[in-house]
Amino acid sequence: MTAPPPRPAPLRPVPLRPARLRFGDVVRVGGHGLRTRPLRVFLSALGIAIGIAAMVSVVGISTSSRAQLDQLLSRIGTNLLTVAPGKTLFGDDSELPDEAIGMVDRVGPVQSVTATGAVPGAAVYRSDRIPAAETNSIAVLAARVDLPGTVGATVASGSWLNDATARYPAVVLGSTAARRLGLFVSTPDTQVWLGRHWFTVVGILAPVPLASELDSAALVGWPVAERRLDFDGHPTTIYERSADEAVDAVQGVLAATANPEHPDEVAVSRPSDAIAARNATNQAFTGLLLGLGAVALLVGGVGVANTMVISVLERRNEIGLRRALGATKGKIRLQFLVEALLLSGIGGAAGVLLGVGVTAGYVATRGWPSVVPPLALVAGVGATLVIGAVAGLYPAVRAARLAPTEALATG
Repeated sequence: MTAPPPRPAPLRPVPLRPARLRFGDVVRVGGHGLRTRPLRVFLSALGIAIGIAAMVSVVGISTSSRAQLDQLLSRIGTNLLTVAPGKTLFGDDSELPDEAIGMVDRVGPVQSVTATGAVPGAAVYRSDRIPAAETNSIAVLAARVDLPGTVGATVASGSWLNDATARYPAVVLGSTAARRLGLFVSTPDTQVWLGRHWFTVVGILAPVPLASELDSAALVGWPVAERRLDFDGHPTTIYERSADEAVDAVQGVLAATANPEHPDEVAVSRPSDAIAARNATNQAFTGLLLGLGAVALLVGGVGVANTMVISVLERRNEIGLRRALGATKGKIRLQFLVEALLLSGIGGAAGVLLGVGVTAGYVATRGWPSVVPPLALVAGVGATLVIGAVAGLYPAVRAARLAPTEALATG
């Protein structure tokens, strides 16, 4: 009689361990949810892109503007000071003495000095047929022949006044004045009706950044202004350049030097300070635009959150099936969080490219150097990822909390 075969050992249950998803798998799963709803994804990403593009372009244009300002100031210098008559004790207009130019020139650190003088009662017209009231707001100024070298002016066409032409009825027009008169190129024998006399246009100035009042002026020689236009010889604006390290010291003595008897009736200014103040105003405006860009970005974040919440509601079946097949709450949560990050990342990348393109296009039309700080690009993408994480957190948690039976029953 044979012995019965030995009984097999009882099988021990093997604990099931959830499979780990690699990073690439997580990205593919998250991207699948985006590919199934392309139009909704496009609209949500567009909101993010608009906010980021606004912020990047504002920062880029502002930085490019400052770079242009730095180039301008380095080219024309910041050591130009202007002296002009102020107000008397009784509020009347004062005037500078005839000797003011020479007295300023005797100040030690002064390197060059020149002046212009307003010619009251004189106006300039394209022809003698123009009504007297249509002056086009063009001022007539008597000018010294050394004016361009001191104020940094250049002639766009024609030539500047010299010792010979300054004695005859010749005129140089500022850039704005030439445009208002319809004269864009100085041609031989072109004449304008100035102070009841015909003056020949010998040149047209390019815009003068540090002396913008010259842009809308007609400039004639000092001698001919005194002889034909009843100019009294008093300078109304004195321009002075001194050594860079002595600008502040010279600025402190100019009023007393130009008008020793009434220094309180003299106004001394530094044109480059006005340019810097204008740049500071532009920076404040930039802050406002950045705020508007942040609001647009916030609206885009709300759009991402809305898209993800709807996605969770529409995909309850998928969530229940994955939970029934062993997906943990953490994996469901990670899936929807990655999906939100991908959605906002696509919008952020598109916004950065759009912002750089807007900046490049705008500065090209203005002739500025194109400067977009790398920090702005990194911050733009980083902001979108933060927005995506915050916007996708609640939908991800909500998806992870769905029980498999509930999700399958209501899906």
